[in-house]
Parts: sequence; structure tokens; C-alpha cells
Amino acid sequence: MARILVAEDEATVREFVARALGLAGHHVTTAVDGGEALEALDKAAYDLLLTDIVMPVMDGIALALRVARDYPGLPVLLMSGYPKERQRAHNIDVLVHDVLAKPFTLDELQKAVAKALARR
Repeated sequence: MARILVAEDEATVREFVARALGLAGHHVTTAVDGGEALEALDKAAYDLLLTDIVMPVMDGIALALRVARDYPGLPVLLMSGYPKERQRAHNIDVLVHDVLAKPFTLDELQKAVAKALARR
């Protein structure tokens, strides 16, 4: 299965996503913000970055821009509960696979991840 990096500052969401993806057979690494995600990317290769848009230190948009520059070809799937932020993400839609609207179901998460991984 895939190696997935999850960057999410909300502990409950981070744990839900990590557990769900882990139970689906993926190897999941978590980060609490964009800065920690960049550190993880420097240490290992991943098949997918799943990141929240609104986070401290470095938000998901800035993280997606860095990933596009430094790790071309790594698919990025964004998450956000804020419609305004989802619109902001669509302005960089060439760099991200999709934006998953919070709250999302387990089924929606699994389908979005499978779709992003299939396009790599």
C-alpha cells in the first residue's frame, strides 16, 4: 500500500485520518503543521501528502507550493472546513489533486485518497 503523510493541526482529525488510512493498509506518518511535514518529507519518500489548509507555522497552501517545487510529482490532497479556504485552494488547482471538504465521512476520505493515488 501507499506511504501517506498527513499534516493536520487538529488532533482528533489527525488521529481519525491516520487510523482510517492505517486500517486500509497504508503506512501513515503524521505532522502537526506544515513545518513538521517538510521535515518528514526531507527524511522519507511518500506517495501522497494529505494536508489541512489552515494550520499554524505553515498553512497547507504554502506547503503545497513548496512540495510542487521541491518534490515534483508528489500528489497533494487538501482538506478544509472553510469554504473561503477551499476557494483559495482552487486557485492552485494545477498543484493539488483535490480539496476534501470537512467534515467528511470515512468513505469520502477513502475514495479521495484512492483517486489521488491512482493518478500518480
